[in-house]
Amino acid sequence: MSNNNNTGAEADVELDNFNDFNDDGKDKNPLLPVSEGHHNGHEKGEKSETKIIASVIAFYWVCSMSVVFLNKYIFTYADYEFPFPLFVTWYQFLVALVLLIITGFSKSKLFSIVPRYELKLDIAIKILPLTAIYVGMLTFNNLCLAFVEVSFYQVARSLTIIFNIIFTYLILHNKTSLAAIGACTVVFFGFALGSFGELHFSLLGLIFGVCSSVFGALYGIFVKKKLQVVENNEWRLLHYNTTLAIILLFPIVVLSGELKEIKEVYFILRPSFWIIMTVTGVSGFLINIATFLQIKFTTPLTNTISGTAKACTQTVLSVMIFKNPITFINGFGIFLVLLGSLLYSLVRYYKI
Repeated sequence: MSNNNNTGAEADVELDNFNDFNDDGKDKNPLLPVSEGHHNGHEKGEKSETKIIASVIAFYWVCSMSVVFLNKYIFTYADYEFPFPLFVTWYQFLVALVLLIITGFSKSKLFSIVPRYELKLDIAIKILPLTAIYVGMLTFNNLCLAFVEVSFYQVARSLTIIFNIIFTYLILHNKTSLAAIGACTVVFFGFALGSFGELHFSLLGLIFGVCSSVFGALYGIFVKKKLQVVENNEWRLLHYNTTLAIILLFPIVVLSGELKEIKEVYFILRPSFWIIMTVTGVSGFLINIATFLQIKFTTPLTNTISGTAKACTQTVLSVMIFKNPITFINGFGIFLVLLGSLLYSLVRYYKI
């Protein structure tokens, strides 16, 4: 599991990376893991486990969509409209770090998966290049979300799969199957149609989405190497990534001029505004736990299907909540993006 502090997008990267760590052979498990109760003929055990899995998936959906919707709400729809995505990203990193420290020292069983906070200079130096990619990925995520409708967000960031294939070949010298390339072709056509049919098209938002895709693909490749530095512990990597991201992003926030503009915002000292900001940060942190639980209690195939179904639901809800107008061409483009993404994940899962 890689890290996700800000948007639902990183969750997709996390689940893809998890599948990569299980490349030793096909997962023979069914869509939902079979409980011991089933083998023993105990219906209660099977029903209980199914309820747990359903709850875990629902928790993942709520957390993932909440991050996207809350961020969009802050940027353009809230009473306290706050169009400063760089500062919002930095503040959410700060909230995530505080929560990592608190949960790491907590004795509650609920947070037993989170290790105690650590920061060692020698390890931090090794992790730093990955953090730079991580900051780029999440920063461009939020910049994209600030400029495009939520319904178009999935399309704007859909090229991650294509860049993943390109970088896998250029960096790792690994070839991709024709089936995977075919799935990516579907994604690309969906990207083109979705962009062409978008009523509130933003070239800047699209550029930010493409940049996010580039950094997302790079992160998916390099995270596996850097996980070895922290003994393959995703939470320890999250400690370093979050801490270093706060340091790296702050000068960017200053140079962007956002701090000067923020000082002029009339509601900047109101507690209610900071409560909303903090809630978005907490949601970003919870997505890490939600992803961990979904990986633990389900299979890679379930993760793939869950992620695609969540993206479909997110698109529909965005139209209902934010009243985003969708043309037929735009809708068909979104459909192709989701279909191509699902096909690509299935191709990787079944190693076609």
